[in-house]
Amino acid sequence: MRPLDPRLLRHARAARWYVALTVALGFVTAALVVAQALLLAHALGRAVSDGVDLGAGAWDALAPLVGWLVLVVALRVLVTVVQERYAHRAAARAVAELRERVVAHATALGPRRLGDGRAPEVVALATRGLDDLEPYFVRYLPQLVLAATVTPATLLVVLGLEWVSAAILAAVLPLVPLFMWLVGVLTQGRSQRGLAAMQRLSAQVLDLVAGLSTLRALGRERGPGARVQALGDAHRRATMGTLRIAFLSGMVLELLATLSVALVAVGVGLRLVHGHLDLVTGLAVLVLAPEVLAPLRAVGAQFHASTDGVAAAEAAFALLEEPLPVAAAATGPAPDLSRTVVRLEHVTVRTARGATPDDLSVVLTPGRVTALAGPPGSGKSTAVEVLLGLLPPDEGRVVLGEDAVVVAADAPGTVDLADFRRQVSWLPQRPVLEPGTLAQVVGGDDEQRAAAAAVTGLDVVVDELPEGWATRVGRGGHGLSVGQAQRAALTRALVVAAPLVVLDEPTAHLDDASERVVLRTVAALRDAGRTVLLVAHRPALLACADDLVVLAGERVTP
Repeated sequence: MRPLDPRLLRHARAARWYVALTVALGFVTAALVVAQALLLAHALGRAVSDGVDLGAGAWDALAPLVGWLVLVVALRVLVTVVQERYAHRAAARAVAELRERVVAHATALGPRRLGDGRAPEVVALATRGLDDLEPYFVRYLPQLVLAATVTPATLLVVLGLEWVSAAILAAVLPLVPLFMWLVGVLTQGRSQRGLAAMQRLSAQVLDLVAGLSTLRALGRERGPGARVQALGDAHRRATMGTLRIAFLSGMVLELLATLSVALVAVGVGLRLVHGHLDLVTGLAVLVLAPEVLAPLRAVGAQFHASTDGVAAAEAAFALLEEPLPVAAAATGPAPDLSRTVVRLEHVTVRTARGATPDDLSVVLTPGRVTALAGPPGSGKSTAVEVLLGLLPPDEGRVVLGEDAVVVAADAPGTVDLADFRRQVSWLPQRPVLEPGTLAQVVGGDDEQRAAAAAVTGLDVVVDELPEGWATRVGRGGHGLSVGQAQRAALTRALVVAAPLVVLDEPTAHLDDASERVVLRTVAALRDAGRTVLLVAHRPALLACADDLVVLAGERVTP
């Protein structure tokens, strides 16, 4: 990313006013720096010319200069405070806007575009990754603006005062960005590798936390420890490598700036001794010389604090620039699914592993349970995503009734997806439970919850909980065991009056007793006249289905 990438201003509106404010404060700072140097030079020059033993008259002459100097210093402090205050506020807002855009765009891309392990990377980018942009806003960007305002202004003032010192500073100035460019080339790859290591570590930890209960049940909770430790070590090495280069480059920049100011000081001292330069001008040049190089030194020092955020911003921009799938305007609402046959006609989805599924045709009839079976990787969950309109197929289509197209490969859909999905209840392999009380998670009134809980066995769980239905459930079902969360999700599927119910491996991670609960729930859904699509592989679930479609490899078994 360039020092100030226009894409950042386009995707984060909070950054626009902050950049404008920073530029304005940069010009104010440049004026204050010059005024402070000139006032200090005149005050010291007058004090020296009046002698060491200052009388009352001398103090009266210095008082206005000292007063103006105090005012300028106070204004510089005020400008710094304003800069710091609004920097943190703008950073928080800009990161929030960028994070919101990344999440919205990733959701719009759909599961197919974020497949092959990219979803955990997007999660890491939208959380920890974008937080690293704060040092860019708070430290790096203000110093960059000061380098573009204070450095030219002070150099021009030095040129007007004494051209030899200005020539020395002008000769040294290009070396600073040269060293910064070299350091940037060295650290760019390290920052990208550090971000990649952090994303891999985050993905591994997320998967581990999600499946920790299953691993613990199988006695394998310590198995992934070595892999997580290796990823953590890789991230630590990448971070320490960047810090090592940061310290070395900071030392080089400080040495370069110190030698430059020393050259100016020696030249000014020699000309003062020989009478070729007056004291006030010499003092002004000596005070301004460090100010010429100070913004560039600060940019170099803060550059490394911003590299992780810049790498994350690059990844965010790359994601935001991916084109979204073209969504066709719906021509009408979805028909009533309680009386409508749903058909998947010759559906094919091609991936890097082949066509999964390949030429799949399924008929879902109200009041009947259709089971979709097959080995792992045969395309069962992919078929569910196509049915829900989350994934457009490469061939085939999903049709409601005679001609209401949900999604198709060769023509735009004609059904309002939002209206269609309002009639669908989807229970994925890992149930998604929103935070709230158990009653809020399940939904419905007291009578509906009691009837559904009696079928799924959730009533027994509620009786064992100290607060009953008022028990708080955290994000992802935190506070409930895997079996209890599955029972809550099944109860919600019974309570929600959705004509089409999709159960994707509902017995995954469950024991035999919980499996019988699922069988009772499926039977209750069928008795209620619901259309049920059951993705399963256990014999007991397949036996309860009215219709069975088996996917073997890349072809549908007839």
